[in-house]
Amino acid sequence: MATNTTPYGETRADIEETLGFVPGFLDGLPEQALVNEWPTMKRFLFGESAIDPKVREFVGLAVAAAIGCEYCRHFHKGVAKLHGASEAELSELAFLASYTPRYSAMIQAQDYDVDTFYEEAEQIADHVQAGAAAGD
Repeated sequence: MATNTTPYGETRADIEETLGFVPGFLDGLPEQALVNEWPTMKRFLFGESAIDPKVREFVGLAVAAAIGCEYCRHFHKGVAKLHGASEAELSELAFLASYTPRYSAMIQAQDYDVDTFYEEAEQIADHVQAGAAAGD
């Protein structure tokens, strides 16, 4: 991994300009780790990316819910609201966030054959695609 050569003081100043202060969880990082971490964090939380900002926050919120991280859940829900997330969207997301862990647990507990699963997923995709094409 390449090391960022931006001076530590400049990194802290950029964080303060972006966030209003340097949060304790960032201040607790070793200097070089903060210098390396901040540009990526800033880009994907506040910058341009291929994913719409509200969608990025929905992904973060769903992952945070799945892993049980109270800190991330609070942050991503708040930023999603800043990007226009409605209560109806957040309610639906709360429900949808349970799907992957729930079905993963069911399938894993069955020790379901992965090759069979892949084949069935392809069959489902083909069927749904054919139905969508027929509706055009």
